[in-house]
Amino acid sequence: MDKRFLGTGMKFPPQIDPATGRFATSSEEESIRESVYLILMTQQSERLVRPEFGSGLLAYTFMDMNSGTFAMLSRELTEALSENEPRITNVRINLEPDDRLGRLLIDIHYTVRATHISDNLVFPFYLNAAEEEEEMEPEYYEPEIVEEVSN
Repeated sequence: MDKRFLGTGMKFPPQIDPATGRFATSSEEESIRESVYLILMTQQSERLVRPEFGSGLLAYTFMDMNSGTFAMLSRELTEALSENEPRITNVRINLEPDDRLGRLLIDIHYTVRATHISDNLVFPFYLNAAEEEEEMEPEYYEPEIVEEVSN
């Protein structure tokens, strides 16, 4: 089946194709998955030309995770994906908290509009980004001391 109608675009995150030296591209279902990821990671009003593009996902980073918050987040992501990715339909969001690791697994199910093929993407959303950054920092940092030599 020819799926060129699903589109081809620059791969996300941007990469250089070592064979050609040009930007790598993605197409078909891979392009749709990358677009869904891009919508989730882009905050609305972040793009000057398209301020409505993106989602409000990052605003939920430090919120208490309860059934009300889950319902709001699920509705917001469903609307953002339905409005910003015209190649998909029947968007369904399942949220699974993983308190042990401080993250929320966002399981996104959708149907590719042109082929009627169901697909999904599991997106790990870390609820406390500051803790993740602290783990990556060295425990002890000693600045280099440079003594001035006077003549």
